Amino acid sequence: MASRPLHFIWIADCSGSMDADGKIQTLNHAIREAIPHMRKVADENVNAQVLVRALKFSSGAQWHISQPTPVETFEWIDLAASGVTDMGKALSMVAAQLKMPPMSERALPPVLVLITDGQPTDDYAKGVQELMDEPWGKKAVRMAIAIGEDANSEVLQKFIGNSELQPLHANNPEALVKHIRWLSTAVLKAASSPNSMVAGTANPTSNLPPIPLPAGSTGPATASDVW
Repeated sequence: MASRPLHFIWIADCSGSMDADGKIQTLNHAIREAIPHMRKVADENVNAQVLVRALKFSSGAQWHISQPTPVETFEWIDLAASGVTDMGKALSMVAAQLKMPPMSERALPPVLVLITDGQPTDDYAKGVQELMDEPWGKKAVRMAIAIGEDANSEVLQKFIGNSELQPLHANNPEALVKHIRWLSTAVLKAASSPNSMVAGTANPTSNLPPIPLPAGSTGPATASDVW
């Protein structure tokens, strides 16, 4: 059976606050470190062709890596931080790419990973609605990482749209690297599993493994919490 495309899209906050305390540098490191693990997952599933790209948002939004790139040849380009947090614009741009075309009817549910450390400065609800208006947006496996204490978890929960899944919280570099690794491997593996290939699957996130909470993620602040 011919492999089916699985689009994996990083949606990254590059606002000015991401420049503080090494957040943007850690994000760049974490994604670059995760790529070999993504390739391994893709190699183990011949039924899925994993295509990766990235969109960044700050003052406005733009495709950081615009072409859906086979994970075998995908190379990360470092992000830089400045500006505000136009998350709604970013989600609208993702929604436009999930129309058919350019999406194929044969595709597997896309994986969308939203990463932010702050509050949207534009109409994020409009962007979420546009995403959910697209069949592939609604079927997508939508995950989110809240970096630090200022990230709006309520906003991220609306993006995820599944009460059984909650945003991952990263209050230090180690947690961010761990979450990026998990999203790049366990979530990608679940999204490309045979269960996800059932036409019309309404809730592909039901195939996902439990989210592992890092030590200290639910308790009081610790010395390692720097964000």
